[in-house]
Amino acid sequence: MDRKNGKWMIDTPSCFWWYLHPFWETTMYAVIETGGKQYRVAPGDTLEIERVETEAGKPHTFDRVLLVENDGKISVGAPTVNSATVTADVTQHLRGGKTIAFKMRRRKGYHRTVGHRQELTRVKITEIKG
Repeated sequence: MDRKNGKWMIDTPSCFWWYLHPFWETTMYAVIETGGKQYRVAPGDTLEIERVETEAGKPHTFDRVLLVENDGKISVGAPTVNSATVTADVTQHLRGGKTIAFKMRRRKGYHRTVGHRQELTRVKITEIKG
């Protein structure tokens, strides 16, 4: 802290605190693991995850909940929190953008092009129990 114009000023830029604002409003969140990745979710969030077998329009339950925060009380699992689940509605199944892998050996006439599109599922988080 330093003194500027007769007032005490914090040396952290004011724009820094704006990034934390979305986390202040959330009263409950969880960290789930699906498809080998971890996601921080709160009720009402929409996210794209790797394809799950649940049909579009049906609810899907995530059992691998690694952390649950509810009004300042944090429950951390080892590795998962017992009896904690996250319920989400499957909105749609879609495919991600195309990724091109191109291999080439110069002066050898070797060219290989391989494309890939990831199968994804868009889900909307409805409830966190735990």
